[in-house]
Amino acid sequence: MSSTSQRQLGESDSPIEDELEAAFNRMIDEGSQRLHRSWREVLVTGFFGGTEVAIGVLAYLSVLHETHNQLLAGVAFAIGFLALLLGRSELFTEGFLVPVTTVAAKRASVGQLAKLWSGTLVANLVGGWLIMALIIAAFPKLRSQTITSAEHFVGEPLSVQTMALAVLGGMVITLMTRMQHGTDSVPGKIAAAVAGAFVLAGLQLFHSILDSLLIFGALSTGEAPFGYLDWLGWFWYTLVGNMVGGLVLVTLLRLLRSKERIKDERRDADDPTAD
Repeated sequence: MSSTSQRQLGESDSPIEDELEAAFNRMIDEGSQRLHRSWREVLVTGFFGGTEVAIGVLAYLSVLHETHNQLLAGVAFAIGFLALLLGRSELFTEGFLVPVTTVAAKRASVGQLAKLWSGTLVANLVGGWLIMALIIAAFPKLRSQTITSAEHFVGEPLSVQTMALAVLGGMVITLMTRMQHGTDSVPGKIAAAVAGAFVLAGLQLFHSILDSLLIFGALSTGEAPFGYLDWLGWFWYTLVGNMVGGLVLVTLLRLLRSKERIKDERRDADDPTAD
């Protein structure tokens, strides 16, 4: 089926299916707003993202402490993703599909993308570190479980398995974003958040932010058998793996799927007066 036929058959004149067109427009609209934030807005939104994910970590640790059921704890962690969704805050690994699509469509610059990524990453870690310190102070019974959970990640050296876990972690969180932007239904968005949490936390995939908060919590106890240098040794390759999974296995494929629509956006951006 040619692109011309698709334009004629759909309700819109888009070269992609109508449902994909609606999802594409949602991403461009949201991405444009997110990428045009000031530094203050980026840092504050990212800080809230870190604090909200930390509340999900609290739920995760509490359920794991009481039940010793990893999958059930993964479902409990969904509280963190629901807070991100409904509170409109920002998580670094959610910044792949929507912002990159917006930059590809020339609705924002690479510099703005770099600002969003760097500011959100740092703010996520700072906000999460603070709340994890409070959680450890408030719930001493969770100290042992936090250290045990953190050791699962920070004690693992770079290998084919750990990099695969990091790539899958980035893929899952970006897929969750894709699902949420594929619908206007709030229950549908919530279902995507719960599903993402179940796979990511329930199966202990490697995630640069979520697992860093577990490690920060363990370090806050003063009893962890590792330090911040050990965290950095784990963090760098997990971050790379998350970006490969999110950018290559999901975002790039989505860009290829919407290639003709992105060409239209780029043409409009180059010549706003064109019909």
